[in-house]
Amino acid sequence: MSFNPEQFAAANKAAIDSLLSVANTALASAERIATLNLDTARSVMEDSVSNAKALMGAKDPQEALSIQAALAQPSVEKAVAYSRSVMEISTETQEQVVKMVEAQFGDFQKTVAEMLEKAAKSAPAGSDVAVAAVQSAIAAANSAFDNMRKTAKQVTEIAQNNVAAATSATVKAAKKTAAAK
Repeated sequence: MSFNPEQFAAANKAAIDSLLSVANTALASAERIATLNLDTARSVMEDSVSNAKALMGAKDPQEALSIQAALAQPSVEKAVAYSRSVMEISTETQEQVVKMVEAQFGDFQKTVAEMLEKAAKSAPAGSDVAVAAVQSAIAAANSAFDNMRKTAKQVTEIAQNNVAAATSATVKAAKKTAAAK
């Protein structure tokens, strides 16, 4: 096999483009998280001022406790909504990165298969065993990648389900607590 400068340059360009895509995805995710954090901080500050004014307007301790209990539920719901938003952003980013990695791996597999086919055609007699060993190693790597991808997807789904269950339980507990007061 001979060195082909055009193929080398194309491979380098593809690698740089892939890295740029991952970097842009990460930056977009960071921007969304930063915006969410700023909006949440602004909302918390406004709510705190409003809540303090409401508590200061209480005429007696019983009314203050009643106001405080009424204010707890919206705070819990906002915290849960924030957590959901963070989880959503993280999940979307992960899905985008996984798609990029899978596409890159697919291109890599195709390139390796083409190179292996060319090498097999131009290989000297008796090298069938070596070519078969390389093909077997590639098949094992493909299988391992597929298993890893499936496992990562299952872990993500389990984590999302656990977060959803915990969120639901938190909201229900907060509603019960508010109703009891």
